[in-house]
Amino acid sequence: MKRIAVLGSTGSIGRQTLDVVRRLPDRLTVTALAAGSNAEALAHQALEFGALAASLVDEHGRHTLDAMLPRQTERTYGSDSLERIATRDDVDIVVVAVAGAIGTRATIAALCAGKDVALATKEVLVAAGEIVVSAAMMGEGRLLPIDSEHSGLLQCLEGRDPATVEKLWITASGGPLRTWTLDQMKSVTVADALNHPTWSMGNKITIDSATMMNKGLEMIEAHWLFGVAPEKIDCVVHPQSIVHAMVEFVDGSIVAQLGLPDMRLPIEYALLYPERVPAGLPRLSPTQIGTLTFEPPDEERFECLALARRAMTCGGTAPAVLNAANEVAVERFLGGTLSFLQIAAAIKGAMDAHESTPSPSLDQVLAADSWAREYVYRLKV
Repeated sequence: MKRIAVLGSTGSIGRQTLDVVRRLPDRLTVTALAAGSNAEALAHQALEFGALAASLVDEHGRHTLDAMLPRQTERTYGSDSLERIATRDDVDIVVVAVAGAIGTRATIAALCAGKDVALATKEVLVAAGEIVVSAAMMGEGRLLPIDSEHSGLLQCLEGRDPATVEKLWITASGGPLRTWTLDQMKSVTVADALNHPTWSMGNKITIDSATMMNKGLEMIEAHWLFGVAPEKIDCVVHPQSIVHAMVEFVDGSIVAQLGLPDMRLPIEYALLYPERVPAGLPRLSPTQIGTLTFEPPDEERFECLALARRAMTCGGTAPAVLNAANEVAVERFLGGTLSFLQIAAAIKGAMDAHESTPSPSLDQVLAADSWAREYVYRLKV
């Protein structure tokens, strides 16, 4: 029986994690739950799963949580409460699905405490990959990916000699604008960019799919997760979203991981790793797959992918700037103050203006993050 803490339990990944727990009550149990501000949803989850502790970052929800939970349920509040949840003695694995610096600090704390971390938050490894990997090595906790692409890579690499790996391939659906010309993309609306053909996701990650920044961020994550050099990591557009990742070996063989586009499968794999058990999830039938197609990404139309490669190669604080600038640029696009193509332009401007610090401390990473956000917030267009 694995004891789980879920940071970000009221979000999409958090809710799907709890669905996996429901399906495997003899293998998984919830010890602690944490959320940002949705006190009512958090309380209902804690009551359903019998959580021993509940944490809320936004202290304004204190009265709601206090009123809904029984007295014996431990409650913590504030920005440092996630770290306390992540390092509890009665927790074996921590699911990190909260955004920003809070997620980074909680991940590092959990790994230093020797906990396994099932990571869903991209910016943790993108911005602070070197620090997080060092924490995992020092604390002996395992870093396990929840992203479908990285879960696919983990499964393809299982038991393989790293010296035999030639290249990691991450697949991309191509997003809602895959067939649009560069001229057409000058007039992309928010509704156009949110109309994803395959996955149902939150607004920010759906826009990242439309710009293909999500694949750039995933390549940086893969670099840190698997210790593979940047030049050995690439992506390929695969509109059907059935093949999630491929590993090419030095002899020319390619091993691929296939599955339905359902996040519960990589969540289950991370929670039970390295075991596999049936959890009643929908299955892929090879006879019903139909045609699978693959094509190279167009980095002229999707400049964010090239910017991510640049940040990955540069290293230091460059990926933190890339990530932070992208978050604000996407926010401004959704708010109507940047056009779609100006997202990449804003990120490039921030990267051009930033001098990367090699092997940064967490404080330097967070400072670069704050600087990039302010840069794009103030950008006049």
